[in-house]
Amino acid sequence: MRGVWRHRADRRGGVAVNLALTAVPAIFILGATIDITQAVTLREKMQDALDAATLMASQKAAGETQTALNAAVSSAFTGELTSANLSGVSVAATYSAASGVSTLNTTATGTYTTPFAGLIGMDNMTMTVTSNVKWGGSRLRVALVLDNTGSMAQSGKITALKSATNSLLTQLQGMVANPGDVYVSITPFSKDINVGSANAAATWLDWTDWNAANGSCTGGGHYGGASQSTCSGVWTPASHSTWNGCVMDRGENSAPDTANDDANVNAVVAGQASTLFPAEQYSNCPQAGVGLTYDWTALQSVVNAMSPNGSTNQTIGLAHGWMTLVGGGPYPAPPAMDPNYTYHQVIILLSDGLNTQDRWYGNGSNTSTQVDARMNLACTNAKAAGIIIYTVQVNTSGDPTSTVLQNCATSASYFYQVTASASINAVFQQIGVGLSNLRVAG
Repeated sequence: MRGVWRHRADRRGGVAVNLALTAVPAIFILGATIDITQAVTLREKMQDALDAATLMASQKAAGETQTALNAAVSSAFTGELTSANLSGVSVAATYSAASGVSTLNTTATGTYTTPFAGLIGMDNMTMTVTSNVKWGGSRLRVALVLDNTGSMAQSGKITALKSATNSLLTQLQGMVANPGDVYVSITPFSKDINVGSANAAATWLDWTDWNAANGSCTGGGHYGGASQSTCSGVWTPASHSTWNGCVMDRGENSAPDTANDDANVNAVVAGQASTLFPAEQYSNCPQAGVGLTYDWTALQSVVNAMSPNGSTNQTIGLAHGWMTLVGGGPYPAPPAMDPNYTYHQVIILLSDGLNTQDRWYGNGSNTSTQVDARMNLACTNAKAAGIIIYTVQVNTSGDPTSTVLQNCATSASYFYQVTASASINAVFQQIGVGLSNLRVAG
């Protein structure tokens, strides 16, 4: 019996050894499966990171050297790809432009060290992903409507606005493959708009109010302020060469006319005063703007010359910004749209406060619901015409959120509110990325 028992014991031990030997390959297979699964996940992360880096680098690709372009893509790629078991990363980028289409091709390669497969001699895996962005099938026309009112002098707002706007212009210029791909206009506003004193002889001006308020009285005296209405003698209007370039809201003198010319881009009609631009010698006349152009130096010159003064009338800023996109009055007609491209017309309106005064309503210091009503109408009309509108409220004084700016934006995500002047730059950069996406998407 003892011999039989020993035989059975030997057989049981043999089974245990066989099971252990069988388990060793199974463990290797399981480990290799884990490695492969992790490698697949890592490759997906690499692809997402490279896609994001390529899109980001495309915004400035046209103006970069090859070395700077590679560095930009590499930095963005590694910044997107965090906590990854990847070594020996190399990134290469190639930019080209032909026939109006720009292309950025990128490649990223790295080594994945395998924790389990290394036990059977597969120490690592080489991972390679590629990405590309093409743009040029769409073109941008962007109107920057910028608050130049007196309150912009507070909390460093005007300084921050200038810096952020110049950065945005650089960003927009980087999207250009060919001249004319991106046009930009700048409209500084306060209560009035400065259309340039050199336009004094233009037929689209209405001098009725200006002539009555600027001149001299002879053969009589004044029984009030110096104006035609207070002159008991002969009133002689001043020379139009002394005009400072400012115009008020379009429309009838008594109130906004039924055609709503102040909140629209209606064409100038000879003999129809409400369609003309009423000249005014506004003491707080802002910096003159510039119509659509791709003269980046001229655009920066306007920005750098901006100075804060005057009351807030967002309506006139929006109306003139819109008119720069379509032409009319002070603004030349833009180049015809090429049918081979998709065009996006965009207004970016930044203001630091609430509306206080226009041609008819408000006193320049208190919030004016009547001006808001005109602004709401202008926004509705512009959006109905297909204009994309971004709005930014710079709220450093704890004012209420501007409902009119919120509602004016194309959607909720197109409205931004910042409580610190330094944040203007980040918002403009974010808007710039959105515009870049429009340009890439076509």
